[in-house]
Amino acid sequence: MADDNGVPEKGAGPWGQAITAVALVAALVVGLWAFAKPSSSQSGQSPARCRGGEAEKASGKPGKGPDVVSGAQLCEALNRPDLARLLGTPQESAKSASGGGGSVRLAGGEEIPNPSARVEFGTYTVSLSESYDRLPVSRAAALLGDGAGKRTVLGRSAVLYADRTISLSFRLEGSDSDSHSGPGVPARALTVARDAKDSGGSFDVTLWRTDGLVPDDAVLLRVAETVLPTVPGWTADE
Repeated sequence: MADDNGVPEKGAGPWGQAITAVALVAALVVGLWAFAKPSSSQSGQSPARCRGGEAEKASGKPGKGPDVVSGAQLCEALNRPDLARLLGTPQESAKSASGGGGSVRLAGGEEIPNPSARVEFGTYTVSLSESYDRLPVSRAAALLGDGAGKRTVLGRSAVLYADRTISLSFRLEGSDSDSHSGPGVPARALTVARDAKDSGGSFDVTLWRTDGLVPDDAVLLRVAETVLPTVPGWTADE
């Protein structure tokens, strides 16, 4: 988590806001990053070990069955040995890798699963999440503003847009606690439809830099096009 220096944490981005806007919901899910304690990087080029995000038991509710990918599975797909090379920083090793569950509550009380994973390097941090909402990417893209660009990625509807992390800091002094939040560093995000028909649901890949510079879209696209086909449940488009 964050320390007194306000290490940026990835919050619910514009895509989560788009989902709740359609549902006329004012608040987003809190605690998407309720992961276990990150693991330390290992020597050489070995990636950090994924922690947290074990599969949840099926509840019998729509979208909660065994077909829902867990944060641990997303972390397994994202935390690949060649991820540093894909990011353009082959000399770096992953400092931490984690997965977690999460959900977005819509009007009427329905919760949409939103598992996620994150891998952190010295230069970049990359996150991967999956949403099981019924909102097509092509329709919701308009809610992300004029800066969002529609495109096709891996044969599916996609949108590329600007995002921003949230900086969190905590201070514990005796029995009193103090926390602050504010704007973090700029990020670039890519949302890709879960199927070729764009019938609802999406994958989100988000990238940001420790130095606060805007990430290169080419790097983001390279990571997404390599990682997404390895996510459990991804099927080749006909």
